[in-house]
Amino acid sequence: MAATLFTWSGKTREGKAAKGEMNATSKDEVISLLRKQGIIASTVKAKGGGLDMKISIPGMGQSVTEKDIIVFTRQFATMIDAGLPLVQCLEILEQQTENKAFAKTIGAVRSDVEAGATYADSLGKHPKVFDELYVNLVAAGEVAGILDTILGRLTTYIEKNMKLKKQIKSAMVYPSVVMFVAVAVITVLMIFVIPMFVQMFADLGGELPGPTLLVVNISNFMTSWKMLVVVGILVAIFFLLKFVYSTKKGRFFIDSLLLKMPIVGNLMRKIAVSKFTRTLGTLMGAGVPILDGLEIVAKTAGNKVVEKAVYDTRGAISEGKTLADPLLKSGVFPPMVTQMISIGETTGALDAMLAKIADFYDDEVDAAVDALTAALEPALMVFLGTAVGFIIVAMYLPIFKMASVVG
Repeated sequence: MAATLFTWSGKTREGKAAKGEMNATSKDEVISLLRKQGIIASTVKAKGGGLDMKISIPGMGQSVTEKDIIVFTRQFATMIDAGLPLVQCLEILEQQTENKAFAKTIGAVRSDVEAGATYADSLGKHPKVFDELYVNLVAAGEVAGILDTILGRLTTYIEKNMKLKKQIKSAMVYPSVVMFVAVAVITVLMIFVIPMFVQMFADLGGELPGPTLLVVNISNFMTSWKMLVVVGILVAIFFLLKFVYSTKKGRFFIDSLLLKMPIVGNLMRKIAVSKFTRTLGTLMGAGVPILDGLEIVAKTAGNKVVEKAVYDTRGAISEGKTLADPLLKSGVFPPMVTQMISIGETTGALDAMLAKIADFYDDEVDAAVDALTAALEPALMVFLGTAVGFIIVAMYLPIFKMASVVG
């Protein structure tokens, strides 16, 4: 590849501004060569074209994803560990971030820090981007003087949390596709194919076999105005459930039902335990007081039953009780978890024990998701094959009967 002349600007490790020109084959090569010289580039442009070589997505309406937060936090921790000033780190990340909406947020944070606010307080002004857990961990890191270490832990936490979400979503993709195909195939058969057979049977005359009569009646129902009523009722039920779930009591009731379901409930309970122990362990490892940590955990639980159990536990601890006993009484957390937490409290290594429990339940969630997927796949295939096979056989029964009579 031919070399191109690039103009660049950036700052040295001492914070001094620097700029110049360099021949290179790509923007990445310029950044790499400057880094070896102790210069962190903020802009790199091809000379003559005036085009900024950074890849950006147009529009300010972008949403900030977990991946954006992970990259930002990891890079920020590396810069802080290298000894760069806080404002300079934010300035560099603001210029290099491809997500325009996120860059705008970073710029606002930098302005607040320059005005004298703490980094944690500046982040707290953007709750839609940086949640309470993130802000509290940063605040603890600033107070203890170990911001780079805390940011590293925070990145690990977000990565594990994102991995857990991806596992659950990916596990549900195949069953959802099979179910959609099954419903689509059966609907097409009932609405478009079966009526043609019905007309043929009417021309032939005679009494239809039971299975054929059942399929014909279902087809007639689906092609009549009554089906629109059923669809309307289903839509109304959906919006009713959505409204109920938006209320405090309704969401608590639905969440409690989900936890009691045979297979899904077990998976959701394991996810709740993993998230609880991972979040609380991360907070305590950063030096956040346990009462403050439990309040943050409760707000980020995502399940009203778990949230209530955590708040009840927080109230019990404020009265002088241990963490393990109220968690056990809540009925949400398994005895093994509470026993390990009790051991962690006794030995004074609760944060380490919580991390071990979280790792264990991450593996348990993996196994539960695999088991659920393994059970759903054949069940859905059997359902699809049985339903379509029954329809086909039911439609051909009159033809077989007619053939036997002719014979």
